[in-house]
Amino acid sequence: MFRVVVEPDEDKWAVHCPALLKYAATSWGDTQEEALKNIQEVIQMIVQELTEDSDPIPEGPAEEVTVSTEPRVAVTI
Repeated sequence: MFRVVVEPDEDKWAVHCPALLKYAATSWGDTQEEALKNIQEVIQMIVQELTEDSDPIPEGPAEEVTVSTEPRVAVTI
């Protein structure tokens, strides 16, 4: 799991993943839900490419990155 930051940006929502910013892990959406869906797809593509290239997945503070070989769902309240 990766921590993401979602912020209002005029009439849209901007979202980025601090742990993967050097890989351009940013996106946006018309709604918060769309922004989160879009950044999830970006993160999946980045992790897949890193895995295929045998590059390490960036590590960050424990609250930012959790790596699992099994599917997981995270809920933040």
